[in-house]
Amino acid sequence: MTAVTDLPRRNWAGNVTYAARAVHRPSSLDELRRLVAGSDRVRAVGTGHSFNRLGDTTGDLVSLAGLPPTVEIDRERGTVTVAAALRYGDLATRLYAEGLALANLASLPHISVAGAVATGTHGSGVGNRNLAAAVAALELVTADGDLVTVDRGDSRFAGMVVSLGALGVVTRVTLDTTPTFDVRQYVHLDLPAEAVDTALSSAYSVSGFTSWRSSRIDQVWRKQLADQAAPPAGWLGCTAATQPVHPVPGMPARNCTAQLGEPGPWHERLPHFRLGFTPSSGDELQSEYHLPRAATADALAALDGMRDRIAGVLQICELRTVAADGLWLSPNHDRDSLAVHFTWIDDATAVLPVLAEVERRLAPFAPRPHWGKVFTLEPAAVAATFPRYADFQALLAEWDPTGTFRTEALDRYFPRS
Repeated sequence: MTAVTDLPRRNWAGNVTYAARAVHRPSSLDELRRLVAGSDRVRAVGTGHSFNRLGDTTGDLVSLAGLPPTVEIDRERGTVTVAAALRYGDLATRLYAEGLALANLASLPHISVAGAVATGTHGSGVGNRNLAAAVAALELVTADGDLVTVDRGDSRFAGMVVSLGALGVVTRVTLDTTPTFDVRQYVHLDLPAEAVDTALSSAYSVSGFTSWRSSRIDQVWRKQLADQAAPPAGWLGCTAATQPVHPVPGMPARNCTAQLGEPGPWHERLPHFRLGFTPSSGDELQSEYHLPRAATADALAALDGMRDRIAGVLQICELRTVAADGLWLSPNHDRDSLAVHFTWIDDATAVLPVLAEVERRLAPFAPRPHWGKVFTLEPAAVAATFPRYADFQALLAEWDPTGTFRTEALDRYFPRS
């Protein structure tokens, strides 16, 4: 297969320039299988929304965007099987037209299904698990070019869903579906710190946004089921937003999903940003840590002690909740979580010292990183927070004994025995 030159050589944010010797875009499954079988090093790239080098390679980088964007609905089983490179926003539009839904979506509908699943990406809601927990089956190309399908009946399945792309190139993903539903979104301003936990559990999906310039939460985005009563005036001591807002000060609200309680379908309210708009310029770095939800107040208090340092290099910080699941490398494995997400300025020199202090202050709460974001935690510290870490290392040795899908970053966090 001839390498192509019109594919991006950098990630979406521009902070990672891919080291690959060649970038490929196969147009058929057979082409992909030949490429993988004939390469000593290969990695798949989706929409490029990861901010670190876990997905980089010095070998062949492959985009699956050239494969047919298939969507196959199985109403009897309540599932949909989709091409790995399909964006969640495009899938959601197809499902809605069929009267179906996914239980949750991430803040960006622009991300690919396989990429989001592989890194444990999530939305919000105390009853909502991360996106990977909806996976019922995976189809992937292994290091020798074989096409394999695994599902929940396989004892290794819980280790293969959030896999960081390290077990093979995922080509199709089967997801659980639900009947479609409508959502209303309300934004509240200036939440008292002591009401954070109450606020985060107050609706189907809730996000808090803070600039860390005070102890209060700047904005609370509540996405409630459309048939629920509107929040009362003065809800939790907040002020109701009277016009649409963007979570990042100064950014245009037209990029965001409809607010002010206007009802609409699930896929046009659960994300923060509209599919047809670019949510930002990409001039940013992102980090995120998942903590036990029971530690919410203590963890936020620990960070409040360095509020000024965070605010100096921050665009916005988002607080979300994620329900526990059983996936081995999920940041929410076996524990309900508070996700603390930082969108930093695009200046690694300024950000990294602050990030190191954030990690030091969160250390007592056993933070788990979002695998697709910037973090500097030591491998031993990360391993200690995942009960099935060693089992995943064994799975790596079983499924990729020659290291075809290995990268320098993977070797650092999952060293070969």
